[in-house]
Amino acid sequence: MKTVTFTAPVNIAVVKYWGKRDDKLILPLNSSLSATLDQDVMCAKTTVACSKEFKESSLWLNGKREDINSTRIQNVIKTIKKLALEKNPSNEIISWNVEIRSCNNFPTAAGLASSAAGFACLVSALANLYEIEGDLSEIARQGSGSACRSVLGGWVAWDKGTNSKDSIARQIADENHWPDMRVLIIVVNAGHKSTTSTGGMARSVETSRLLELRAKEIVPDMMRKMEKAILQKNFDEFAELTMRDSNQLHAICLDTYPPISYMNDTSRFIQYVVHSINDFHQTNKVAYTFDAGPNACLYLLEENAQLVTSLLCKSFQIGAEVFRGNEIPKLNENIDSLLMEKINNYWRKFDANDIQHCIYTKVGKGPSPTEDHIKSIK
Repeated sequence: MKTVTFTAPVNIAVVKYWGKRDDKLILPLNSSLSATLDQDVMCAKTTVACSKEFKESSLWLNGKREDINSTRIQNVIKTIKKLALEKNPSNEIISWNVEIRSCNNFPTAAGLASSAAGFACLVSALANLYEIEGDLSEIARQGSGSACRSVLGGWVAWDKGTNSKDSIARQIADENHWPDMRVLIIVVNAGHKSTTSTGGMARSVETSRLLELRAKEIVPDMMRKMEKAILQKNFDEFAELTMRDSNQLHAICLDTYPPISYMNDTSRFIQYVVHSINDFHQTNKVAYTFDAGPNACLYLLEENAQLVTSLLCKSFQIGAEVFRGNEIPKLNENIDSLLMEKINNYWRKFDANDIQHCIYTKVGKGPSPTEDHIKSIK
C-alpha cells in the first residue's frame, strides 16, 4: 500500500468566475482573481491510498461514502493516471484501485469554496502519489473551476485563456506580499444552497444579457485594475473594485431568468454596515464580497480589524465567542455613537441568531503534504 495526504486552502475571489464557455473542459467566460486563505484556519484534507489488495476504488467525504464515478472525479483521476503512465509505463501502482478519504474543517456546499479546496487537495495528493510534477491548475480546473486557483498560494489569477492548456492559474503575488491584509468570513447560513453554483452559472449563461456584457467588456479592465491595486497595496482602490465586482455578480443573478438570489436580509445588512463604516471615515476601511451564498467575506487591514469586528458584534449583539481563527482582535466597546446610530437606523433589527460564527484569517500558501493521514472507516 502507498498512502499520501495533503491539505489545501480555500480561495475567495475578488474578481468572480461566473459562467462557462465550455462545460466539459470547464473553461470560463471570463478571467478571475482571488486570495488563497491560511490553511491553519480553513482547509480541505485528503488522504489517497492505493493497494493491489483493494477490490474496488472508493471515495469518502466527511465520513460518508460518495460516488467515485462522478464525471469530475473520474476526469481528475484519469488525467493524472495518464500522465503517470506516460512518465513511467512500468509503474504497477497505476493499475491499483484507490481509496480517497477527504474532509473539510468548514461547511460544505454553503458558498465557502469547499469544492475548490477539495479538488485542489485531491489533485495535489494524487499527483504526489503518482509522482507527477509541474503545473496542476489545468487538472484541478477539470474538477472545479475555481480549484485551479487553490493550487497556488497568495494572490492568484485564473486567466480564461483560449483553450484548455492556457486556461490556468498564475500567482501574481505570494502570501507574504501584503502582510497586514486580513479576511473575516461571516457565516450567515451553513446549510446547503438552494441553487448550486454550477446550476446558477448555467442558467445565467442561457438567460442573462448582463453576463455577456460583463465577460466581454467589464472584467478585462477590472482584472488590470485589481492586479495593479494588489501589487501597489492600494487598499482604497482594492476595496472599491472588490465590492463593485461582488455587486455585479449578484446583479447578474437577479438578471438571470428565473432570478437567483443567494444573499438574504442578513447579507444585505452586512453590506449596509460596511458602507456605513466607509462613509463615516470617508475612506474604505473594509470591503465585502459575496460568492454564491449568503455568507460574507470581508477584506480589511489589520489596523482596522478591531473597529470592524467590534461594530459587527454590536450590530448583531454577538460576542467574542463566535470568532475563531488567527489572532482574533479584542473587541472595543467604545464605538462612536454617531456611527452606531446610523447603523441602528437600518430598517430591521438583527440579533445573535442571524450569525452562526465568524472566521478571522489571512492570506496563506498553497497545498501542503502532511503525515497526519485520515484513517479508513472500513
